[in-house]
Amino acid sequence: MIARYERLIATRYLRPVKGESFIFIVSIISLMGIALGVAALVAVMSVMNGFRADLLDRILGVNGHALVQGYDGRLDVWRPILEDARQLPGVIRATPIIEQQLMASRPGRAAGITVRGVRPEDIRTDSIFARNVKAGSLADFRDGEPVIALGSQLANLLLARVGDSVSLIAPEGRVTPFGVTPRIASFRVVAIFEVGVYQYDQAFVMMPLASAQRYFQLGDAVGAIEIVTDKPDKVGERVAPLQAEVSRHGVIVDWRALNRALFEALEVERVVMFWILTIIIVVAAFNIVSSLIMLVRAKTRDIAILRTMGASRAAMMRVFILAGLVIGVVGILVGLALGFTLLHFRQEIVIGVGALFGIDLWNPEVRFLSEMPSLVDPWQIAGVCAVAFVMSLIATLYPSWKAANTDPVQVLRYE
Repeated sequence: MIARYERLIATRYLRPVKGESFIFIVSIISLMGIALGVAALVAVMSVMNGFRADLLDRILGVNGHALVQGYDGRLDVWRPILEDARQLPGVIRATPIIEQQLMASRPGRAAGITVRGVRPEDIRTDSIFARNVKAGSLADFRDGEPVIALGSQLANLLLARVGDSVSLIAPEGRVTPFGVTPRIASFRVVAIFEVGVYQYDQAFVMMPLASAQRYFQLGDAVGAIEIVTDKPDKVGERVAPLQAEVSRHGVIVDWRALNRALFEALEVERVVMFWILTIIIVVAAFNIVSSLIMLVRAKTRDIAILRTMGASRAAMMRVFILAGLVIGVVGILVGLALGFTLLHFRQEIVIGVGALFGIDLWNPEVRFLSEMPSLVDPWQIAGVCAVAFVMSLIATLYPSWKAANTDPVQVLRYE
């Protein structure tokens, strides 16, 4: 236990004293170093967590957790598989889809697109699309009509609004005596959506399933069945009973296989950033060592007097360990406050810095998401604080040991 007089001495040594202002300045620098390290870790790790979680949520919301894909992009016997998938424990939704790469054009404009055919009732109950309609209405998204819904970025690229017509061009068209002619059809835009993932908003075109079957000349077949489960991390266990039935017609691919490279890269980046930013705390810990060593040298006479008055070596160690930990703990608290402040105003900071220097710090074309997300993980924050506290504690050990080993006889010999 730390005695009351030890706490009083430790706090007294941390106050600025005439003739020892330099030691106080070094202590403040140490404190700010700890604070900046903690703030950087809290802000960066929370943004990266939010980026991963938001990206995962939106990608899985668009693509589902697993796809039953037919061989050659065609699934003829899909209705029994669809019904069996819906009966599986843990499966929330199973929907048939058709997905193909095409070209979209308007007068003077053209773009490569991904057309997805879905049933109108399925897109209306899909929160990713239903909650993010920016113009028009999904009520007009009906089977049997030449209608489509566009991503917001694609609509901007094509200069298309609700009610405009967009021509879709398929390279695999009809065979004529003059060669293969592309298949072209005109569709009316009834809704414009924005899911928040730039690549999807720039390329996705939603089409009623019946219209897609007719346009791609698939008859009653579909391209795949999209499956959504209650636990994405256990999607393999959820869809395993379908494997035997599906193997005769196609394959099952889950979200981890479809997006493995992206999420592995995000995980590696998160780990690397953690260790790089931890170096800031390590450097600040060295400053604590420096300030405590200078403090010990400045207080050598005080230490000798305390020893002659009966203070033990352990007591001297506790005094300087406590002094160093006060610097570390206050730095951690300041860092947490600064980190959460940065997170709260993160979007305003990005916009302000971008406007100040004339650069786009958060380009959706590069960052995937339209806005900077964040997700605070309490366990991760606790880990950051623990790392900073342990570093501060280690930094106090050598100066405290030097103080405890001060020989009062040598110090006071000529007093």
